[in-house]
Amino acid sequence: MVYDFLVAPFADFEFMRRALAAAIALALGAAPIGVFLMLRRMSLVGDAMAHAILPGAAIGFLLSGLNLFAMTVGGLIAGFAVAILAGVVSRVTELKEDSSLATFYLASLALGVTIVSVKGTNIDLLHVLFGNILAMDNQTLLVIAVNATVTLVVLAVIYRPLVIECVDPLFLRTVSRAGAPAHLAFLALIVVNLVNGFHALGTLLAVGLMVLPAAIARFWSRDITGMMVIAVVSAMLSGYAGLVLSFHSKVPSGPAIILVASVLYVVSVLFGSVGGMLRQLFPAPHLEA
Repeated sequence: MVYDFLVAPFADFEFMRRALAAAIALALGAAPIGVFLMLRRMSLVGDAMAHAILPGAAIGFLLSGLNLFAMTVGGLIAGFAVAILAGVVSRVTELKEDSSLATFYLASLALGVTIVSVKGTNIDLLHVLFGNILAMDNQTLLVIAVNATVTLVVLAVIYRPLVIECVDPLFLRTVSRAGAPAHLAFLALIVVNLVNGFHALGTLLAVGLMVLPAAIARFWSRDITGMMVIAVVSAMLSGYAGLVLSFHSKVPSGPAIILVASVLYVVSVLFGSVGGMLRQLFPAPHLEA
């Protein structure tokens, strides 16, 4: 019975194996990025950028239908364009970057939905907004895996300046010029992983496996490396459990994955060893010399 419930869906159906592989690749790429987003207090920036990629993907959809290459390139271009425009507006005007980013992402979301609605059916619109990881084909899976690999390699290269900037950005600017290139590379990784999430979970849920696992990890570790490991593991667990839940209960796969991650977050808030509510109510006695 346990085998039928937990293993058989993946052993018997190829589309479930592809979906699980995609969830694992998303976890490996997006979860570490989410940890740095959280540490840099940019979590809502990730959510805004997830909506900002929609018009580019929608234009790709308008020109080529559900074509992987066109939608990926369009999403990347739109994401980079919104990030650059928001930065320029914040530097040449008195408007803060978060406000300018919110303005651009709202306009992008409205434009993207309008574009998809002009050509597509309601089914196409739902696919773009909420994704369908169970319909993952080999080509899309390969793109997600390659993007995740590139993310891990680039993150390893810029890891030290990113960590230092999270702790003491003034010190980094004093001793090195790596801060600006590392920040730009980090923004690029955000866009790449949001496009990854877009193909699997849709534009509205793309940021889910980036932010939620990072928030979960924050309640279990104070060490950045530990948080990254916990975030990746919790993202993988959310992907696996969400797919099992979707298979047996017939609920949409993307929302099921994010709901599982949300449950893990609530458990972490209550029982987390670092700042969890139960730990605060019953603190461990301090060691005495």
